[in-house]
Amino acid sequence: MSSLVPQLALAAAAVVCTRWLWTLISVRRILDNIPGPPSPSFWIAVPKPWLAGNFGQIYSVDGWAFHQQLAEKYGGVVRVDGLFGEKQLYAFDPKALHHVLLKDQDSFEAPIEFTRMQSVIFGEALVSSTGAQHRKQRKMFNPVFSAAHLRNMVPIFFGVGKKLRAAIEAKVKNGPKEVWMSRTALELVGQAGLGHSFDTLVEDAVPAYITSAQNMQITIFRMALPSRYILPWAVKIGGPKFRRFIVNITPWKDLHTARDIIDDLHQSAVNIYTAKKKALEAGDEAVAAQIAQGKDIISILMKDNSDASTKDRLSEAEILGQVYILSTAFRSRDPSLLVFASTDTTSAALARTLYLLAHNPDVQEKLRREINETQGDREDQDLTYDELTSKLPYLDAVCRESLRLHPPISFVSRTAQKDVVLPLSTPIVTVSGSTVSEVVVPAGINVLVSILASNRNEAVWGPDCLEFKPERWLSPLPQTVVDAPIPGVYSNLMTFIGGPRSCIGFKFSQLEMKVILSLLVGRFKFSLSDKDSEISWKMSSIAVPNVGSDSTPQLPMKVELV
Repeated sequence: MSSLVPQLALAAAAVVCTRWLWTLISVRRILDNIPGPPSPSFWIAVPKPWLAGNFGQIYSVDGWAFHQQLAEKYGGVVRVDGLFGEKQLYAFDPKALHHVLLKDQDSFEAPIEFTRMQSVIFGEALVSSTGAQHRKQRKMFNPVFSAAHLRNMVPIFFGVGKKLRAAIEAKVKNGPKEVWMSRTALELVGQAGLGHSFDTLVEDAVPAYITSAQNMQITIFRMALPSRYILPWAVKIGGPKFRRFIVNITPWKDLHTARDIIDDLHQSAVNIYTAKKKALEAGDEAVAAQIAQGKDIISILMKDNSDASTKDRLSEAEILGQVYILSTAFRSRDPSLLVFASTDTTSAALARTLYLLAHNPDVQEKLRREINETQGDREDQDLTYDELTSKLPYLDAVCRESLRLHPPISFVSRTAQKDVVLPLSTPIVTVSGSTVSEVVVPAGINVLVSILASNRNEAVWGPDCLEFKPERWLSPLPQTVVDAPIPGVYSNLMTFIGGPRSCIGFKFSQLEMKVILSLLVGRFKFSLSDKDSEISWKMSSIAVPNVGSDSTPQLPMKVELV
C-alpha cells in the first residue's frame, strides 16, 4: 500500500494541474475578447521578479499614467493580465459597479488573500470578516456613527485641531514649516475613536508608535502581491506557534518588519482595550474621567454591545479587533475599515486638499472668507455641528471636489463567487469588433473596482472631469451624474465605495476633515514651497506625497498668518 502513495500523490497533483489549466484556458476564452492593454511580457522582472502581465503597472507607485490610460482608451470594463496569464477585470462603468457592489453583492466578496491578510494583522475585525459575521459586526457599529454621537465628537475634534493650530502658529515666524497631518489624524482617531491620546502634537520628535504605524502601510503594500499567492495556504499550516516559527526563520526582511510592527501595535491595542474595559466596569465616574468622557467610538460600542442580545453581541476578540484597527495608522487598500478617517487616509485627504488650495489661491481665499464670516467674532467659540454640516457650502464643496478628483485609495478588489453577467451603462467594442452591452465574469475572477476612474469618468462628469472645480457642487449636478447608477455611499462618488463593505465611518471622516480645514485655513495662508517641482504623489496603499527620491511621506508648504 505504501508504494502506492507516491503514485496517488502524483495523480492528485496531475488532476489539480489539469483543472487549473482547464480553468485558465476557459477563462481566457471568455475574457480575451474584452479589450485591454498588452502585457509587457508573460514574465517580467520589474518591479519584482514574481510579477507578470500588467500587475507591475497597476500596482506601481508611479502608476497614475497607466490607470489614466486604462480609463481613456478601453472603455468601462478592461481586461488586464496577471501572473501565469491569469485574467482580471478593471472596471469603472457605473452599471457594472452597481451590480458588483449592490445588486449582485452576494456574488462578489473581498479577495480571500485580502481578508486573510487583515485577519493576520487585525484578528476578528470588521475588515477581515465576511458573510454573516461581517453583517453582524456592521449592525452593531451602525448606531455608533449616528448624528447624535457625531455631534458629541465635534468638541474632541476641535480640541485636537487647536493643538495643531497652536503648534504651527508658534513656529510660523521662523519660516515655512511642514504641517504634521499624519500625527494630527492619528490623534483625532485616538481621542474620538478610542478615548486615548497618542501624541501631544507639541514636540518636534515624532512618537515611536506613529513611526511604526506609518511604516506598516509601506511594508504591507510591498508584500501585497506575493502575499496574494502565499497567504491562502500559509495560514492553514500548523498552529499559531508553528506559523510564528516559520515567519522567524523565513529570510524575508519585509515579513520580519511586519511581524515586529504588528507585535508593537497589537500590544498597544490590548493595553487600550484593557484600560477601557476596566473604566466601564468601574462605572460612570471612571468613564467620565477618561479622555472623551465615554463619548468615543469604542466606549459607545462596548456599552451598546453589553446591552445587546446574545445573538447580536460581539465577542471580546471582535471588539479588540476594532480597537486594533482604530489604533493603527496603517490603512489597507480598501475603505471598508472601521473608520475611513483612520489616520493615513485622512492625512492624505487633508494634505491633498491643502495642496490643491495652495495651487488655487482664489479657491483658498474664497474658502477662508466663508469660514471667517461664519465664525464671526466668536473667537472663543467653536463652529457647531450644524454649521459644519449645513452652513458652510463652499467648505463642503471643496471637500467633495478634493475627494472626487484625488481619492486617497485608487481601487479595491472583489472576487466573483460564481459566474455573473455584468450589464454596462456604455457598450464596449470587443477585440473581435462586435459591440456588447454586458460582460460575463467567470467565478474566481478578480474585479478591480477603480475608484479613481469612476470619479473621473468623462461620460459621467463631463469634459472638465480632470479639473479641480469646487463650484460644480454649488449648483445642480449634470443629469449624466444624477442618472448614473454609481453605487457609492457619498455624493455620487466611489471614494468611500458602496454596498456591504462600504466605509461605515464616512460621516466621521467628513466631519474630521471639515474641522481641521476650518481651523487651519481660517488662520493660515498656504502656498507652494520652493520644492514644489520635486513633489510627486505615490500610488501606494494610500496616495502620499514624496519629495524627490526621498520615500518618506512629506509635503513641504509655506505657511503664514493671515
